[in-house]
Amino acid sequence: MAWVPVPDWRSRGYLPHCDEIGFTQHITFRLSDSVPKKIITDWRDELKITSGLSSYDPRNIEFRRRVDKYEDACHGDCLLKNPHIAVIVQNALLHFDDERYRLLGWCVMPNHVHVLIIPINGHLLAAIVHSWKSYTGHAVKKFFNLTKPFWMPEYHDRFIRGERHMETVRNYIRQNPVAAGLAQKEEDWPWSSGSPDMGQRA
Repeated sequence: MAWVPVPDWRSRGYLPHCDEIGFTQHITFRLSDSVPKKIITDWRDELKITSGLSSYDPRNIEFRRRVDKYEDACHGDCLLKNPHIAVIVQNALLHFDDERYRLLGWCVMPNHVHVLIIPINGHLLAAIVHSWKSYTGHAVKKFFNLTKPFWMPEYHDRFIRGERHMETVRNYIRQNPVAAGLAQKEEDWPWSSGSPDMGQRA
């Protein structure tokens, strides 16, 4: 696989984005109550994160580390623990595989979702993520008669820089339930590319 250098991302508010067709991307999107807005604001103020700050600036790296650690502690209502909701989300990820993107890995955690994809056929990452969140958000809110927002408005994306980075991210995604104390082995978590029933797709 050929790896193409890309311009650095720039922050446009909460998180930076890079929307390029054909680049392998690791995406994380979260439930609306997974990380309270006040905590995000406090961290951004403390770290002095401003619009236009490089995503590779140590302050942005530390911010992402804090968010990752907080969400893995399973704060909020963790509605994705409900098997029915987890299946809705997982099926949405699988639905357009090989049509809008190549799905390389995923994991539906209790309050957030990790996905590793390559957008294809002219489909932009922002539109892909919007379709996931829009469809699943409406389906879940209708089924459970929810009134509050389901997903956090933003998402985090990071392009894959090489083979070693690819394997690191794949392992991180599959091992996330184990690291969070939700499963003994990656194979035990059913809503993941690490599941025996799904592994052939990753």
